[in-house]
Amino acid sequence: MPQQYPLSAVVGSDDLVLALLLAAVAPDVGGVLVRGEKGTAKTTAVRALAEVLPPIEVIAGDRFSSDPRDPAPLSPDGPFPEDTPVETRPVRLVELPVGATEDRVLGSLHLQRALAEGVAEYEPGLLARAHRGILYVDEVNLLHDHLVDVLLDAAATGRASVERDGVSVEHAARFVLVGTMNPEEGELRPQLLDRFGLTVEVAASRDPRLRAEVVRSRLAYDADPDGFAARFTAEQNRLRERIVAARALLPRVELDEPTLLRIAEICAAFEVDGMRADIVMARAAAAHAAWRGRTRITSEDLRVAARLALPHRRRRNPFDAPGLDEDQLDQLLDEPEPEPEPDPPSGGDDDGGGDDGGERDRDGRPPTGPADPPANGQRPATDPSTTTAPVGEPYRARLFTVAGVGRGEAGRRSAART
Repeated sequence: MPQQYPLSAVVGSDDLVLALLLAAVAPDVGGVLVRGEKGTAKTTAVRALAEVLPPIEVIAGDRFSSDPRDPAPLSPDGPFPEDTPVETRPVRLVELPVGATEDRVLGSLHLQRALAEGVAEYEPGLLARAHRGILYVDEVNLLHDHLVDVLLDAAATGRASVERDGVSVEHAARFVLVGTMNPEEGELRPQLLDRFGLTVEVAASRDPRLRAEVVRSRLAYDADPDGFAARFTAEQNRLRERIVAARALLPRVELDEPTLLRIAEICAAFEVDGMRADIVMARAAAAHAAWRGRTRITSEDLRVAARLALPHRRRRNPFDAPGLDEDQLDQLLDEPEPEPEPDPPSGGDDDGGGDDGGERDRDGRPPTGPADPPANGQRPATDPSTTTAPVGEPYRARLFTVAGVGRGEAGRRSAART
């Protein structure tokens, strides 16, 4: 296998590398969608991710990479005896070609043997091979929509099933889904965009020094891949150890009520559709806190999570690129938490206030309703513009007439002028 470009040697794509690492720490964020123009190290960074992931333990001889610590592995090759040997292997990076068929993705059943011998012989597909690994889809926007639906459903449920002529096979399919695309070649449907947990926009830097550093690194790698990778061995090991530590710390990250309210406020302010954005943002913020070695989520964690989880979920015009208003995000994060409203003062006239004695409504304005009758029982003179109906008599509305300008009788249309 050829030596891959080291992830720690990727230059000028900090957001891309961070999103991939967060997906590796917490695969339940839902994968990463990388959008960008051609030649921006999208594929290079994705392939380099597998090199820094820690190796996994699998049941020997199992084609579905079942975890030996799982008490009930969902594998068609099972059940497995307790003394089944265990082996350790690197994490797989499975690439799905654009022209793949549904049978190649999900797997296929040998119908002849199923009909003749009554045995459901299942040939695993790419989803089974990617279990507990990385499934990479290049040019995901060019993939058939029904295949994208299959991938996203498997990534969301953690399992895949095949049904052919009454024969059904189901197996576990938990993987980190990473898709790359060039927006110039077409967009994904909004329903499919929403199913990706995180998204990153990458573009070539306009800084001449940074561009020169990218060229220098690439030329050095092409000249001697093994020697170039050896220079980054220590950094690669530190990344791998940090991923292991973050995974262990993630269950202890506290997601308290004020943090959840702040996440809900941010998602509501940006008018995202549905509730998936809130869930993904909470998971991404917790993953970033664990990546930084913290057990409490800070504003910086929320800022990073919002920048990665919200841009592709905002409502936008057909030709607008997904993005996020950084100023609005900073304003939302800098706002202090709302304080509870103070209780109204108790008591009546002994509160010591400097009131002038008159009653006021809730807005502080004097009442506009009728005043109370005087103490002597006499009522003020009636306004001539008002009338009082006798008690027990039905109220009869007054008739108002206005002099017309026509020549006909009152209430009738005037004769036409000819």
